[in-house]
Amino acid sequence: MPIARAKALKWPALASIGIIGFLLLLTLIVPQLLSGDPLALTDDILQPPSARHWFGTDDLGRDVLVEIIYGTRVSFLIGCAAALATAVAGTGIGSLGGFFGGITDTVVTRLAEFFQVMPTFILAVVIVALAGPGLLRVAAVIALLSWPQTARVVRGEVLRLSRLDFVDALRCVGITEWRILTFEIIPNAVGPVFALSALIVGNAILLEASLSFLGLSDPSVISWGRLLSAGQRFLFSAWWLSLFPGLAILITVLAFNLLADGLRDMFDPRHTG
Repeated sequence: MPIARAKALKWPALASIGIIGFLLLLTLIVPQLLSGDPLALTDDILQPPSARHWFGTDDLGRDVLVEIIYGTRVSFLIGCAAALATAVAGTGIGSLGGFFGGITDTVVTRLAEFFQVMPTFILAVVIVALAGPGLLRVAAVIALLSWPQTARVVRGEVLRLSRLDFVDALRCVGITEWRILTFEIIPNAVGPVFALSALIVGNAILLEASLSFLGLSDPSVISWGRLLSAGQRFLFSAWWLSLFPGLAILITVLAFNLLADGLRDMFDPRHTG
């Protein structure tokens, strides 16, 4: 069965791709253009935005714009790693439940419901506090708390597809159940996963920033949450320390949310929004 033809992306999604691409380009090009240690301490302490320092400097004399660019790497790494792990786990688990049904479907559904009723942020704080800081640990925790949504969507798609006539036709010609699931059902069911993955990237960036703000992420790297946490001491005297990292989080999360909305319209023929 061929995969359904996708619709074209609308302009908000295309604009979000441009924003995301621009941020990625900054993280690749800007560090290569900077000479010496761009994060070295200087005497330009708490300087407001100017032609020399577009986003100002912090209390250690470091350029806030450079810090935000380095923090972009961390945010994108966490978001993409969490989204990839969530997509793989959610697709696999949801496919098994939707295709085979019975006790398998019951276990998958109840397990997803258990994770979905848990308070995500509080649970993430507890797990990271117990497991210790680290980028991979944070990404793993976010994936652990995010896979049920993907699993439930994939389960519904697989359940719908498995009832179509072409599945019965494949069984009649001797195609095995696992081959039908792997090569026919899953490729036609993963369209919504792309939209969910974009949404999860945004949620993961926001959750990582929240954990960093509380001091629960990796202390050895620069992240947007840590910049926000450091800037709260100078909220009124040095407003740029909190404003620009906050704007970076807002714009990036909004871009991924718009991209997710566009991908949903693109891959879901039943959605007319």
